[in-house]
Amino acid sequence: MTPITEVEGRRLALTNLEKVIHPATGTTKGEIVHYYAVAADAILPHLRDRPVSFLRYPDGPDGQLFFTKNPPPGTPDWVRTAPVPRSEDPKARQVVIDDLASLVWAANLVVEFHTPQWRAEKPAVADRIVFDLDPGAPATIAECCEVALWLRDRLARDGLQAYAKTSGSKGLHLAVPLEPTPSEQVSAYAKSLAVEGEAALPKLVLHRMARALRPGKVFVDHSQNAAAKTTATPYTLRARREPAVSAPVTWEEVEQGRADGAGLVFRLSDIAPRLERYGDLFGPLEDRDRAGHLP
Repeated sequence: MTPITEVEGRRLALTNLEKVIHPATGTTKGEIVHYYAVAADAILPHLRDRPVSFLRYPDGPDGQLFFTKNPPPGTPDWVRTAPVPRSEDPKARQVVIDDLASLVWAANLVVEFHTPQWRAEKPAVADRIVFDLDPGAPATIAECCEVALWLRDRLARDGLQAYAKTSGSKGLHLAVPLEPTPSEQVSAYAKSLAVEGEAALPKLVLHRMARALRPGKVFVDHSQNAAAKTTATPYTLRARREPAVSAPVTWEEVEQGRADGAGLVFRLSDIAPRLERYGDLFGPLEDRDRAGHLP
């Protein structure tokens, strides 16, 4: 019998709650749904008003993974959608997760949440800059920490304040709150800093994606500032064998991570204690008083 639960007045059918999704830890779908309910106050501000794309992994990371921008089949009519016209579909719409009921509904699908740097009411007008620091083996997250600290200081010289989070995979993400700015301009600025980083740290930084150049270096992926691109939302679980989370971190943790990065892995069970200790370390991204201007 499928359990029915009521969330904020919405009736939800929660299915297969005992199914193991993350095999390394035996984490079940029920535990995933519970995680999002507990972390809702932290994740919802970063989902709200942003069209969401889903990476679905209903049979775990070893099963079929598929990325979708369209509302999944069976999306309830009370789940908000917003128009996001695309060249192949000018009438396209995407889900917007605005409340706890919508979050629990989406969590029941077993998804990663990915969001753009702009809000639904202002497509292609970014209010964040992002950098995805991706290490090429044998480089690790420790090298990403070194690059993140360089980027933080370089952004500060332009009057911009950066915040860091783990990607939930191998690297780090940096995000900067920004006064609404056309995505094209943000992309150009982000690329210029990636190029500058490669010139300043040529043995460590790469601004191009070419695989042949990647070993031992950190690719500073600036492309996610393009209007059509998305980045893993803060606090989203990732489709990994362990229930790894894209978790905001302090700059002190990044400093310490330069040694070996061992402390920069956070799982589902780590997030509630971190929220109790630090609050939402990405909260300043939602504070308009902290938004910077491109130079």
